[in-house]
Amino acid sequence: MTALRDLLARQIATDGPMNLADYMQQCLLHPEHGYYATRDPFGAAGDFVTAPEISQMFGEMLGLCLAQAWIDQGRPDAYLAELGPGRGTLMKDVLRATVAIPNFPRKVVLVEASQHLRDVQTDTLSDADVEWVEHVSALPAGPVLLIANEFFDALPVRQFVRGTKGWSERHIGLQDGTLTLGLTEDTRVDALSHRLADTGVGDVVELCPSAAPTMGEVADRVAQGGAGIIVDYGDWRSLGDTFQAVENHSPVDPLASPGQADLTAHVDFEALSKAATTCQVSPMTPQGVFLERLGITQRAQALAENLQGAKLDKHIAAHRRLTHPEEMGSLFKAITLTPRGAPVPPGFDLASST
Repeated sequence: MTALRDLLARQIATDGPMNLADYMQQCLLHPEHGYYATRDPFGAAGDFVTAPEISQMFGEMLGLCLAQAWIDQGRPDAYLAELGPGRGTLMKDVLRATVAIPNFPRKVVLVEASQHLRDVQTDTLSDADVEWVEHVSALPAGPVLLIANEFFDALPVRQFVRGTKGWSERHIGLQDGTLTLGLTEDTRVDALSHRLADTGVGDVVELCPSAAPTMGEVADRVAQGGAGIIVDYGDWRSLGDTFQAVENHSPVDPLASPGQADLTAHVDFEALSKAATTCQVSPMTPQGVFLERLGITQRAQALAENLQGAKLDKHIAAHRRLTHPEEMGSLFKAITLTPRGAPVPPGFDLASST
């Protein structure tokens, strides 16, 4: 039982069932009881581990990818930005990897709504020139060199189940005082009219209402110069129930303890790509392929020369976890945004997806 669970139960009792997106929004971002407002969820002591926390190599590869895109575009007067920067570890690695590149941007803008995480980022990036904004719409005009790693998976989704007459939406309701999932009546959903050809009765499709406008804001800035790299877990098109909760590095019931567990859903990269209408978008590329193209194995070998014993074993395991198809290498995907006509950043190929 949590304080947020009691608040949600009272709200549902008064207003009726809420859709999944509203539930996720409250659980993650409630100003007093929300998950991101009350804790540092990252790392071994938290609930999950992200790529930057696994190895410095991840941030180094992304930083050098952005640096090459910046050089290829004639070194525009840009700034660095990150959406959902966690502890600030990724940006710290980007800044370190690019410190020797003459005139490479050092101004950093972080999109972070949680004051608790802003405090953590302040410590991590104590030597950097950083400012914070709460929303992507508040980012300065471009050019921008932007990273979003495991940002879009935390945006709230709505779930729809294909029926015989249309689509039923999943809602959170109350049954005997317990939060439960239920379905609305079948109805027509215009936003899913294009999915009638590739789904059948019983199939689940997820829509992320805030993904398209967020991606549109990013694209509008990148269109002015620079590049954006989006890395997340998901696939090209949403199909199936991917709504999940993680606490202490293990799956848990997403309705059991609102505000105590991280809630996510897989990213629909097709929807993201279509929303970036003002710039060019690369085909989706598996994270492992992307990192290998950037030279992560060579970097891993160089770092390994100064390691031995348990530290070497941990380093080898980190490289495998980031790149191997049976770990993060295939589950996580990447796309890049660049201005129309600009060279494609290293690690990506406009011709085909791998």
